[in-house]
Order: sequence, then structure tokens, then C-alpha cells
Amino acid sequence: MRLLADLHTHTVASGHGYSTVSEIAASAAARGLELVAITDHGPAVPGGAHLWHFWNMKVIPSMLGGVRLLNGCEANPCLGTDNGIDLPDQMLEMLDFVAVGLHPACGFDESDRVKNTEGLLRVIANPLVDMITHPGNEDEFPVDLDAVVDAAVRHNVILELNNYSFDPRSGRHASFARERAFAEAARDTGARIAINSDAHFHLLVGEFDHALAIAEEIGFPEDRVVNRDAASVLDFLGQKRDRFMIDSGGVW
Repeated sequence: MRLLADLHTHTVASGHGYSTVSEIAASAAARGLELVAITDHGPAVPGGAHLWHFWNMKVIPSMLGGVRLLNGCEANPCLGTDNGIDLPDQMLEMLDFVAVGLHPACGFDESDRVKNTEGLLRVIANPLVDMITHPGNEDEFPVDLDAVVDAAVRHNVILELNNYSFDPRSGRHASFARERAFAEAARDTGARIAINSDAHFHLLVGEFDHALAIAEEIGFPEDRVVNRDAASVLDFLGQKRDRFMIDSGGVW
């Protein structure tokens, strides 16, 4: 399987990313990718992007150097907000792609499986949410696998198979078996997945080898991998809701 889209990338706006939107687009083009989602961390992450960052993403081209760019986020479950996420629904509705994942220092650091699961289930039920990132981070953020996967199926939310979770440099590497278990459960229940790089540096955009090998090893159905190409991504997004700003940036 060859993947032509990456739905999880970070820029300098995330606070611990090291590349620009233009560098990410150029690296994606060099790898032959058709589409990349820019998914900087929400404001609950220390050093994460301010609300204005997401509001102003409308200035980013929709097509840059032949690569389709989705204005997105990797938001965080958040107990103290109306929608349980660190970005309001009014902002999420403006974005082309909404990913949400559990991260350190965002209110879920007690390794409380019940609390973590409840936080994710509330997020998954939000019709503006498209994907849950690195759900297999068992060491830091244990969750009820069956409950999360079942909710993802009901609400048509992507479960990510995160390439960086299998990288020895990753803090999540100790939990890579759980990341695989999520993919196996997604396979068996009919859930959709996306195999993404989680690149925090532009030369890592489109790095899928570790996660792709797992998907092929477990026999995950190719037609339920959302990021096969730009068309498969846009088809999934269009079926969920209207993305009224998806082409507002023009072609550069």
C-alpha cells in the first residue's frame, strides 16, 4: 500500500515543532504526497498555538506547490470547557480537519483509565471531531480500548495508527503494542484508521514505514485507511460535514 496523504504534522506554532508550513508542503511534494493536514497543538499544551493561530489559518493556501493543505489542529480533551476540548466549537467548525489527542500537562496526567476514557468518549461524540491521535499511549494515558473503538465506529471518527509511536526516539515507544492492539480492534469492528507521521520536523512528513508495516502485517483493509490519497481524505471529510473554508486559501 502506498499512502499519498499525511493527516498529522506540526509546525513551529506547536511550540516544539521545528518547521514552517512552506517547508512541510515542500517536503510533502518531494515525497509525492497529494495532501497534508497542518495539525498544530491546541492551547492547552505548554507552548501550543494560541486561538488566533487557528482563526488566522485562512491565510494559508489551499494548494501550495501542488500539495493540498488542510487547515487543522491537534486539540486536547479539556475538562474545563463547554465542549470538553481546548478549542471552542466555533473554531473547530472553521477548520478543515479536527484531530484530538491526550497529551501531558493538559489535565489528564494521573493515569486514570476511567477519566481518560470519559474525556475521549465526550470528544468522539462531538460531530466536529474527525480523528483521535495515538490512542495506544498506554503508559501515559491508559483508556478502555473497547469503549473508545466502539464509539469511534458509531460516530465515524478515525483512529490513528501513529508512525512515531513505533520509533525508538518516541516517548510512546514503550506502548507500541497497545497502538497495534487499537489497529487490530479497528480492523475487527469496522473502524477507519489513518496512518500518519506525526512529523514535528519537515523531513519526517510522509514517514509511514513502521505503522504501514503493522497495518499490512495485521491485514488491515485498505479501503478503510482514510489517507490513501487526497480523494479518499476529501471523500471522508465531505461525508461527515460541510467544510465551508476548505478551498478559501486559493492555489499558490
